[in-house]
Amino acid sequence: MQYFIYLLAYPLIWCISMLPFRLLYLFSDIVYFFVYKIIGYRRKTVRENLALALPKLTDEERLVIEKKFYHHMCDMFLEMIKTMNISKEEICKRFVFKNIDMYKELEKQGKSVAIICSHYASYEWIISMNYYSSFAGYGIYKQIKNPYFDKLVHKIRSRFNAKLITTKQTVPTIINNNKNNVLSLYGFASDQSPKAKGALHWSKFMGIEVPVHVGAEMLSKRYNMNLLYLNTKKIKRGYYEATLELLSDNPKEIPNFALTDQYLELLEKQIYEAPEYYLWTHKRWKYRK
Repeated sequence: MQYFIYLLAYPLIWCISMLPFRLLYLFSDIVYFFVYKIIGYRRKTVRENLALALPKLTDEERLVIEKKFYHHMCDMFLEMIKTMNISKEEICKRFVFKNIDMYKELEKQGKSVAIICSHYASYEWIISMNYYSSFAGYGIYKQIKNPYFDKLVHKIRSRFNAKLITTKQTVPTIINNNKNNVLSLYGFASDQSPKAKGALHWSKFMGIEVPVHVGAEMLSKRYNMNLLYLNTKKIKRGYYEATLELLSDNPKEIPNFALTDQYLELLEKQIYEAPEYYLWTHKRWKYRK
């Protein structure tokens, strides 16, 4: 059944990936109408999240953000599909790293690098950073249940010299690379919600105390990696700019969880500046105090 679904969906996915951007965004407007107006995809979750995170805004102000978010989400979903056939020149023009020279200077230290990012703006096109890095690139992701779509995602990422590893594969991969002196670049999307039971750290995010992932910080400490934050901004439709911010070049010297808290503060600042570009459909505040 999973293979049958894949066979039905793949031709449509491929056709979408071949659309020029002008038609891609026209199609996105149509998708928005069905996803938001007709289906109402996770609209209840989005409204609850916006009310929790932005309580000082009026209902009317949050509704404006809600509609802008759904427009952006549809754009981003189709941009993800477009990645199948986008050229190196095109993606580098549309996703610009403003201070990549800073990262290249860090590479000269001969230490692996961990980058903390979030589900904000375009987190799919971050993989284009592998064009600028001389290190082995790894993206940590949640495995797709349908194995055929999961294989397709791996194939797409391989075009950008990126290897996908699951959360369970992360520690063994880092241990193996460290043992064999393989300098690597690891990408952590650290704003997802871990289970409350057994959480190592709780912190305030958007004014609400929640369990948080601390893997990027802890692994950076354990394996002496430079730790960076990726701040991505949406400039206009289909165009993004990313700035790398050094959290620490020696995480071992920083008290436990301080770097994770700093990451959340930076992410909060981004969200307050333009909340419509955060992924409000995921249940980030499912567990809270």
